[in-house]
Amino acid sequence: MAPVPVKGPPADDAPHLLLVDDDRRIRDLLSRYLSGEGYRITTAETAAVARAKLASLSFDLLILDVMMPGETGFEFARSIRDTSTVPILMLTARDEAESRIAGLEIGADDYVAKPFEPRELSLRIAGILRRARPAKPVQPTTLRFGEFVFHTGRGELRRGDEVIHLTDREREMLCALAACPGETVSRAALAGNSGSINERAVDVQINRLRRKIERDPTNPLFVQTVRGIGYRLMISP
Repeated sequence: MAPVPVKGPPADDAPHLLLVDDDRRIRDLLSRYLSGEGYRITTAETAAVARAKLASLSFDLLILDVMMPGETGFEFARSIRDTSTVPILMLTARDEAESRIAGLEIGADDYVAKPFEPRELSLRIAGILRRARPAKPVQPTTLRFGEFVFHTGRGELRRGDEVIHLTDREREMLCALAACPGETVSRAALAGNSGSINERAVDVQINRLRRKIERDPTNPLFVQTVRGIGYRLMISP
């Protein structure tokens, strides 16, 4: 593992990693490298020291060496999993399949065998943190046009208290139009990924949708034709 120039100090809100390895050289090298990659790094030479730091600090990911004197990385990971779901990456010189399986069964999120490239470790860390990041809740979007309200999150069209029945294709097309109100959506985009739906069929289905929402389907106010391209949904300000 060759040293890599440090890119700059990590931000105060950067992910905080706890690196546990009894090899001081590896601790120093990875600490410098990962700090340069933008992570905050705390190190520990034994599981006992790491446990003390976990008692007072919060970490986004643990990097544990397996072959440590005293309490091994496997034993430490097992004890951590009894009380915490913090992501764990196992770091070891042992590359046997049995060791990898044992670490994953304990609850480790990934397993990297020495020797390794620091860049690979950084990419593995980024992947674990991305998967561990809580998904943002989807905020339902409501669009109003005329006397209609379309709830895009659940694909429901209402007129007052009345739910307007939509076919699956009508719902898909209305969702596509509602995703960019006022903008033109091509016929090809409205056809979706189904090879059985051609652009002429889109025109037919749009006409059916208009009959459900337009007072005069031949002179539409909401689902307007953009000649030669597609359609656009005009909503209330």
